[in-house]
Parts: sequence; C-alpha cells; structure tokens
Amino acid sequence: MQLHESAENYLETIYVLKNRFGYVRGVDIARELNFSKPSASRAIANLRENGLVALDPNGMILLTDEGYKIAKSVYDRHTFLKSFLMSVGVDERNANDEACKIEHDISLDTFEKLKKAFPDIEC
Repeated sequence: MQLHESAENYLETIYVLKNRFGYVRGVDIARELNFSKPSASRAIANLRENGLVALDPNGMILLTDEGYKIAKSVYDRHTFLKSFLMSVGVDERNANDEACKIEHDISLDTFEKLKKAFPDIEC
C-alpha cells in the first residue's frame, strides 16, 4: 500500500505515543503534530477507512496489524537516519528534522543497504 507522507507521519506518531503513554487519543496526536483537533480527526477517520487504525471500546486509537507494520517501518527508518546523521556530525535537532524528510522518500533497498553498511547504527 502506497501512503502519502502525512498518513505515514500520523501512523508513526500513533506508534510513538502508544510507546510513550500506553494509549493514544486524537487530542494527543493533534498536540504532538501541532495540528488542529478537527484535522487530526479527519486524518484518523481516513486511516480507519483504510484499515490502518481502529478504536478500542474507550475510544483509544489502536494500530491494526497493517498499520503497526507501516508505523514501525517509518519509525525504524527515522531512528536509523537520525542516528546516522548524528554520527557524521549533524546536530540532533537538524538530524531529527532531516531524518523526518528522508524517511518518506528513501527506498527499502537503499535503506537496507545503509543498514548493512553501518551495522553499528541501530533503528
């Protein structure tokens, strides 16, 4: 499934927030991404329609198996790229910003080759 960058960002954010807090609400996503609550609600509804997220009985947002797979992949690329950039001297803030841009465009093949070439950098 080919997703837009914004959908990948939402999935990654849900993954990060779930790991940070143990639960995810729409308001948490909006706050984390600095978007309005209505914008976040529309995006979450689109992700639900595509089978990437679901709501539990308490209204908490959950990643489906497919959503988790995509979110984890984006997060791993981000983490690796940020660490890689910092290892060559890029400051943490710029490394984070640049990794966020690159993570959506790098091919799986290139990413796998980078991981193989730099095995000490974890994702």
